[in-house]
Amino acid sequence: MSASEFPIRYIEPVFRPPSEAHSLILPVTNGCSWNSCTFCEMYTAAQKKFRARDEAEVLEEIRRCGEQLIVQRVFLADGDALVLPTRRLLKILEQVRLCLPEVQRVSSYCLPRNLRKKSVSELRELADAGLGMAYVGAESGDDEVLALVNKGETYESTLSALDKLGQAGITRSVMILNGLGGRRLSRQHARNSARLMNEAQPEFLSTLVVSFPQGETRFRQAFEDFEMLPPDELLRELEWLLGDLELSDTVFRSDHASNYLVLKGVLGVDKQGLLRRVREAIEDPRNAPLRQEWQRGL
Repeated sequence: MSASEFPIRYIEPVFRPPSEAHSLILPVTNGCSWNSCTFCEMYTAAQKKFRARDEAEVLEEIRRCGEQLIVQRVFLADGDALVLPTRRLLKILEQVRLCLPEVQRVSSYCLPRNLRKKSVSELRELADAGLGMAYVGAESGDDEVLALVNKGETYESTLSALDKLGQAGITRSVMILNGLGGRRLSRQHARNSARLMNEAQPEFLSTLVVSFPQGETRFRQAFEDFEMLPPDELLRELEWLLGDLELSDTVFRSDHASNYLVLKGVLGVDKQGLLRRVREAIEDPRNAPLRQEWQRGL
């Protein structure tokens, strides 16, 4: 099937979590409604200016997908599809159910601010209609770090959103950015991120490494004394985070392309094994399975 025949119209670039590699990417918005985080370059291109996509167009694209494709998973794009009103999201989910009956899970990115005006009962409606997972970029649990990177969130606002999702029965996959606090705030970034996760007890947790493919100028406008952590200090911060985590049944991954050390396990049963692997990489980096810089292309 050629690009011109594909039933969905995309505005590049398009992003999705690593675990959605085999999902149908269905854009219901374009760009990100916040788009002010200084570390994020995903939606800074002119053509990615935020807007909600035309509802009729989205519903028609779902219908055409049902005629042409067999789909088991759908990812609602772009950066924060849950910013849409619950009514509109329910119509989209209903169309997915009707036209793509093989779909087993629908997921989406979610900014905590998306849920400030959504009640738990509204989120339960979305869950009942098929929304199974939300990817929440917490980035940090430290309020000082969050302010310096203009995240527009706090420890409490992120925890509130995660609690709402959990009460509604929507699986939560949370992302923490290793190195986001730089050298000065590394310890408190790790400590308070772990504290946030311990309170929220998400089903999935992943770490990514902060990086700036287009340069650090935008980031340093607010975070002037930021010092990028070298690999050994990133690993030490990861060790602090893992050491402070007290999770009962959370799938942990550090397999994103940005990470130096790939880790996979379940917290807490695998906590000590994960910590041992990080410690070994710190003490003997030459013999550790660390990714080289060329392997970390984003």
